[in-house]
Amino acid sequence: MTSGQGRLSGKRIFLTGAAQGIGRAIAEACLREGASLFLVDRDASLLEKAVGELGAPDGRLAHAVADISDAAAIRAAAGEARKAIGVPNALINNAGVNVFHEPLETDDEEWARCFDINLKGAWHCCRSLLPGMIEEGGGAILNIASTHSFTIIPHTFPYPVAKHALLGMTKALALEYAGRGVRVNAIAPGYVETQKNVDYWNSFPDPTAARAETLAMHPGGRIATPGEIAMASVFMISDECPFMNAACLVIDGGLSVLQHPA
Repeated sequence: MTSGQGRLSGKRIFLTGAAQGIGRAIAEACLREGASLFLVDRDASLLEKAVGELGAPDGRLAHAVADISDAAAIRAAAGEARKAIGVPNALINNAGVNVFHEPLETDDEEWARCFDINLKGAWHCCRSLLPGMIEEGGGAILNIASTHSFTIIPHTFPYPVAKHALLGMTKALALEYAGRGVRVNAIAPGYVETQKNVDYWNSFPDPTAARAETLAMHPGGRIATPGEIAMASVFMISDECPFMNAACLVIDGGLSVLQHPA
Protein backbone atom coordinates (compact mmCIF):
# COMPACT_ATOMS: atom_id res chain seq x y z
CA MET A 1 0.00 0.00 0.00
CA THR A 2 1.36 3.40 -0.91
CA SER A 3 1.41 6.37 1.43
CA GLY A 4 0.31 9.91 0.68
CA GLN A 5 -2.69 12.15 1.00
CA GLY A 6 -6.11 10.57 0.71
CA ARG A 7 -9.65 10.79 1.95
CA LEU A 8 -8.57 9.41 5.32
CA SER A 9 -5.29 11.23 5.77
CA GLY A 10 -4.83 11.93 9.47
CA LYS A 11 -7.22 9.17 10.54
CA ARG A 12 -5.88 6.66 13.05
CA ILE A 13 -8.29 3.75 12.86
CA PHE A 14 -8.82 0.84 15.27
CA LEU A 15 -10.43 -1.91 13.15
CA THR A 16 -11.75 -5.22 14.52
CA GLY A 17 -12.38 -8.44 12.64
CA ALA A 18 -9.72 -7.27 10.22
CA ALA A 19 -8.20 -10.54 9.02
CA GLN A 20 -10.69 -11.55 6.34
CA GLY A 21 -13.91 -10.74 4.52
CA ILE A 22 -15.37 -7.27 4.96
CA GLY A 23 -12.78 -6.34 7.58
CA ARG A 24 -9.88 -7.17 5.28
CA ALA A 25 -11.49 -5.14 2.48
CA ILE A 26 -11.97 -2.19 4.84
CA ALA A 27 -8.32 -2.38 5.87
CA GLU A 28 -7.20 -2.27 2.24
CA ALA A 29 -9.44 0.69 1.42
CA CYS A 30 -8.44 2.67 4.51
CA LEU A 31 -4.73 2.19 3.86
CA ARG A 32 -5.23 3.19 0.24
CA GLU A 33 -6.96 6.38 1.42
CA GLY A 34 -4.08 7.40 3.67
CA ALA A 35 -5.19 6.21 7.14
CA SER A 36 -3.02 4.67 9.83
CA LEU A 37 -4.48 1.38 11.01
CA PHE A 38 -4.40 -0.80 14.08
CA LEU A 39 -5.90 -4.17 13.18
CA VAL A 40 -7.45 -6.55 15.71
CA ASP A 41 -8.57 -10.12 15.17
CA ARG A 42 -8.72 -13.21 17.37
CA ASP A 43 -7.29 -15.50 14.66
CA ALA A 44 -3.53 -15.04 14.92
CA SER A 45 -2.56 -16.90 11.74
CA LEU A 46 -5.12 -15.14 9.54
CA LEU A 47 -4.20 -11.76 11.01
CA GLU A 48 -0.48 -12.27 10.43
CA LYS A 49 -1.22 -13.35 6.86
CA ALA A 50 -3.38 -10.26 6.25
CA VAL A 51 -0.78 -7.90 7.70
CA GLY A 52 1.93 -9.46 5.55
CA GLU A 53 -0.13 -9.15 2.40
CA LEU A 54 -1.37 -5.63 3.12
CA GLY A 55 2.10 -4.26 3.75
CA ALA A 56 2.68 -0.66 4.89
CA PRO A 57 6.40 0.05 4.88
CA ASP A 58 5.72 3.64 5.95
CA GLY A 59 4.66 2.49 9.43
CA ARG A 60 0.95 3.08 9.05
CA LEU A 61 -0.01 -0.48 10.02
CA ALA A 62 0.13 -2.28 13.37
CA HIS A 63 -1.89 -5.11 14.87
CA ALA A 64 -2.75 -7.20 17.92
CA VAL A 65 -4.39 -10.55 18.45
CA ALA A 66 -7.37 -10.07 20.76
CA ASP A 67 -10.87 -11.38 21.33
CA ILE A 68 -13.31 -8.47 21.46
CA SER A 69 -15.46 -10.32 23.99
CA ASP A 70 -12.57 -9.99 26.48
CA ALA A 71 -12.72 -6.48 27.96
CA ALA A 72 -9.20 -6.64 29.41
CA ALA A 73 -7.74 -7.76 26.09
CA ILE A 74 -9.38 -4.86 24.29
CA ARG A 75 -8.14 -2.36 26.89
CA ALA A 76 -4.65 -3.72 26.34
CA ALA A 77 -5.02 -3.53 22.56
CA ALA A 78 -6.20 0.08 22.82
CA GLY A 79 -3.02 0.86 24.78
CA GLU A 80 -0.90 -0.84 22.13
CA ALA A 81 -2.66 1.16 19.43
CA ARG A 82 -1.80 4.45 21.16
CA LYS A 83 1.87 3.50 21.15
CA ALA A 84 1.88 2.20 17.58
CA ILE A 85 -0.16 4.74 15.59
CA GLY A 86 -1.11 7.43 18.11
CA VAL A 87 -4.43 7.95 19.88
CA PRO A 88 -7.08 6.40 17.60
CA ASN A 89 -9.57 8.97 16.35
CA ALA A 90 -11.72 6.41 14.56
CA LEU A 91 -13.11 3.00 15.45
CA ILE A 92 -14.67 0.49 13.09
CA ASN A 93 -16.48 -2.29 14.97
CA ASN A 94 -16.54 -4.94 12.27
CA ALA A 95 -15.98 -8.19 14.18
CA GLY A 96 -19.06 -10.38 14.48
CA VAL A 97 -20.32 -13.93 14.34
CA ASN A 98 -23.39 -15.59 12.85
CA VAL A 99 -25.43 -17.42 15.48
CA PHE A 100 -28.56 -18.83 13.83
CA HIS A 101 -31.13 -21.06 15.54
CA GLU A 102 -34.81 -21.49 16.06
CA PRO A 103 -35.60 -19.58 19.28
CA LEU A 104 -36.54 -22.53 21.50
CA GLU A 105 -33.49 -24.45 20.30
CA THR A 106 -31.11 -21.67 21.43
CA ASP A 107 -29.23 -22.72 24.55
CA ASP A 108 -27.65 -20.34 27.07
CA GLU A 109 -24.17 -20.81 25.64
CA GLU A 110 -25.22 -19.83 22.13
CA TRP A 111 -27.20 -16.84 23.42
CA ALA A 112 -24.15 -15.66 25.35
CA ARG A 113 -21.78 -16.23 22.42
CA CYS A 114 -23.99 -14.17 20.13
CA PHE A 115 -24.26 -11.19 22.47
CA ASP A 116 -20.68 -11.37 23.77
CA ILE A 117 -19.29 -10.86 20.28
CA ASN A 118 -21.97 -8.97 18.34
CA LEU A 119 -22.93 -6.49 21.05
CA LYS A 120 -20.75 -6.60 24.15
CA GLY A 121 -17.58 -6.79 22.05
CA ALA A 122 -18.50 -3.60 20.21
CA TRP A 123 -19.20 -1.91 23.56
CA HIS A 124 -15.82 -3.01 24.93
CA CYS A 125 -14.15 -1.27 21.98
CA CYS A 126 -16.26 1.87 22.29
CA ARG A 127 -15.60 2.10 26.02
CA SER A 128 -11.85 1.68 25.53
CA LEU A 129 -11.48 4.19 22.69
CA LEU A 130 -14.06 6.90 23.42
CA PRO A 131 -11.96 8.58 26.16
CA GLY A 132 -9.08 9.09 23.73
CA MET A 133 -11.38 10.54 21.08
CA ILE A 134 -12.82 12.97 23.61
CA GLU A 135 -9.26 13.93 24.67
CA GLU A 136 -8.40 14.62 21.04
CA GLY A 137 -11.48 16.78 20.54
CA GLY A 138 -13.53 14.37 18.48
CA GLY A 139 -13.64 11.23 16.43
CA ALA A 140 -15.82 8.80 14.52
CA ILE A 141 -17.20 5.37 15.39
CA LEU A 142 -18.70 3.09 12.76
CA ASN A 143 -20.54 -0.07 13.78
CA ILE A 144 -20.93 -2.69 11.08
CA ALA A 145 -24.50 -3.76 11.72
CA SER A 146 -26.65 -5.69 9.25
CA THR A 147 -30.05 -5.65 7.63
CA HIS A 148 -30.81 -8.06 10.49
CA SER A 149 -30.81 -4.85 12.58
CA PHE A 150 -34.29 -4.00 11.32
CA THR A 151 -35.61 -7.09 9.51
CA ILE A 152 -36.12 -10.67 10.63
CA ILE A 153 -35.28 -13.90 8.83
CA PRO A 154 -36.88 -16.90 10.58
CA HIS A 155 -34.51 -19.40 12.19
CA THR A 156 -31.68 -16.83 12.60
CA PHE A 157 -32.33 -16.21 16.31
CA PRO A 158 -30.75 -14.58 18.34
CA TYR A 159 -28.52 -12.83 15.76
CA PRO A 160 -31.10 -10.18 14.79
CA VAL A 161 -31.80 -9.47 18.46
CA ALA A 162 -28.13 -8.60 18.99
CA LYS A 163 -27.97 -6.56 15.78
CA HIS A 164 -31.11 -4.61 16.71
CA ALA A 165 -29.40 -3.84 20.02
CA LEU A 166 -26.19 -2.78 18.24
CA LEU A 167 -28.20 -0.24 16.27
CA GLY A 168 -29.75 0.99 19.52
CA MET A 169 -26.31 1.38 21.07
CA THR A 170 -25.17 3.29 17.99
CA LYS A 171 -27.96 5.84 18.41
CA ALA A 172 -27.55 6.12 22.19
CA LEU A 173 -23.80 6.78 22.01
CA ALA A 174 -24.26 9.15 19.08
CA LEU A 175 -26.55 11.42 21.05
CA GLU A 176 -24.55 11.10 24.25
CA TYR A 177 -21.26 12.23 22.74
CA ALA A 178 -22.28 14.51 19.85
CA GLY A 179 -21.46 17.53 22.01
CA ARG A 180 -17.93 16.15 22.53
CA GLY A 181 -17.22 15.98 18.81
CA VAL A 182 -17.74 12.22 18.38
CA ARG A 183 -19.98 10.91 15.59
CA VAL A 184 -21.37 7.38 15.93
CA ASN A 185 -22.99 5.74 12.92
CA ALA A 186 -23.66 2.31 11.46
CA ILE A 187 -23.84 0.64 8.11
CA ALA A 188 -26.16 -2.27 7.42
CA PRO A 189 -24.91 -4.61 4.72
CA GLY A 190 -27.20 -7.24 3.27
CA TYR A 191 -25.78 -10.25 1.46
CA VAL A 192 -22.06 -9.86 0.70
CA GLU A 193 -19.89 -12.26 -1.29
CA THR A 194 -17.58 -13.21 1.57
CA GLN A 195 -15.98 -16.58 2.21
CA LYS A 196 -18.67 -17.25 4.84
CA ASN A 197 -21.37 -17.01 2.19
CA VAL A 198 -19.35 -19.08 -0.25
CA ASP A 199 -19.03 -21.76 2.43
CA TYR A 200 -22.78 -21.55 3.01
CA TRP A 201 -23.54 -22.09 -0.68
CA ASN A 202 -21.03 -24.95 -0.76
CA SER A 203 -22.97 -26.69 2.01
CA PHE A 204 -25.78 -27.39 -0.48
CA PRO A 205 -25.82 -30.35 -2.91
CA ASP A 206 -25.76 -27.83 -5.79
CA PRO A 207 -23.69 -24.78 -4.72
CA THR A 208 -24.17 -23.05 -8.07
CA ALA A 209 -27.95 -23.25 -7.75
CA ALA A 210 -27.82 -22.06 -4.13
CA ARG A 211 -25.76 -19.03 -5.13
CA ALA A 212 -28.08 -18.26 -8.05
CA GLU A 213 -31.08 -18.41 -5.73
CA THR A 214 -29.50 -15.85 -3.40
CA LEU A 215 -28.64 -13.50 -6.27
CA ALA A 216 -32.13 -13.81 -7.75
CA MET A 217 -33.66 -12.49 -4.51
CA HIS A 218 -32.14 -9.09 -5.20
CA PRO A 219 -33.64 -6.42 -7.45
CA GLY A 220 -30.36 -6.04 -9.35
CA GLY A 221 -29.67 -9.77 -9.58
CA ARG A 222 -26.40 -9.60 -7.64
CA ILE A 223 -25.05 -9.11 -4.11
CA ALA A 224 -22.43 -6.74 -2.74
CA THR A 225 -18.70 -7.23 -2.92
CA PRO A 226 -16.60 -6.68 0.23
CA GLY A 227 -14.98 -3.74 -1.57
CA GLU A 228 -18.32 -1.98 -1.93
CA ILE A 229 -18.94 -2.25 1.81
CA ALA A 230 -15.39 -1.02 2.40
CA MET A 231 -15.85 2.15 0.36
CA ALA A 232 -19.09 2.95 2.19
CA SER A 233 -17.10 2.58 5.42
CA VAL A 234 -14.46 4.99 4.13
CA PHE A 235 -17.16 7.58 3.51
CA MET A 236 -18.73 7.14 6.94
CA ILE A 237 -15.40 7.46 8.75
CA SER A 238 -14.15 10.35 6.61
CA ASP A 239 -14.74 14.05 7.13
CA GLU A 240 -17.01 14.08 4.09
CA CYS A 241 -20.15 13.60 6.19
CA PRO A 242 -19.50 15.72 9.32
CA PHE A 243 -23.19 16.23 10.14
CA MET A 244 -24.15 12.55 9.79
CA ASN A 245 -24.71 11.17 13.27
CA ALA A 246 -26.89 8.39 14.75
CA ALA A 247 -27.52 7.22 11.19
CA CYS A 248 -27.57 3.79 9.57
CA LEU A 249 -26.60 3.49 5.91
CA VAL A 250 -28.25 0.46 4.29
CA ILE A 251 -26.25 -1.35 1.61
CA ASP A 252 -28.36 -4.24 0.31
CA GLY A 253 -29.22 -3.39 -3.30
CA GLY A 254 -32.79 -2.58 -2.29
CA LEU A 255 -33.62 -6.04 -0.93
CA SER A 256 -35.01 -4.82 2.39
CA VAL A 257 -37.40 -2.48 0.55
CA LEU A 258 -38.72 -5.19 -1.77
CA GLN A 259 -42.16 -6.41 -0.71
CA HIS A 260 -42.57 -9.22 -3.25
CA PRO A 261 -40.05 -10.68 -5.69
CA ALA A 262 -40.65 -9.81 -9.34
